[in-house]
Amino acid sequence: MAAPMNCIRRATLSLKNYFPSARKVFQRNLNCNTASITRAHRLTYARLYPTVLVLPDGSSINIRYHEPRKIITLPVDTSSLSEEELKRRMEKRKPKKKIKIEEDISDDFDVNKYVQYIKKS
Repeated sequence: MAAPMNCIRRATLSLKNYFPSARKVFQRNLNCNTASITRAHRLTYARLYPTVLVLPDGSSINIRYHEPRKIITLPVDTSSLSEEELKRRMEKRKPKKKIKIEEDISDDFDVNKYVQYIKKS
């Protein structure tokens, strides 16, 4: 009787060796990146990502970048700009002033004109 049980055990062990992933069918790979809100912060990324590179003259190039970025803008060399172009760019950098609009509301509403439309109960 011990011989048939020994054969069953050998068959079970050999099936586990041939199909090692059969035990992990319902196992989920849960880690900190499964439900992340922002990108995974890594020092090196495994692949290259499509990114738009904007050159200082305004032209753009599609490149492959090692971090997941949508767009990269290169800075403009201010020493090569003309005086008026430099002034215009510096004005764009300054914070915009808020305009306060003060309205003079004249109250010339006369209640006596509309007394006839009010329902009396």
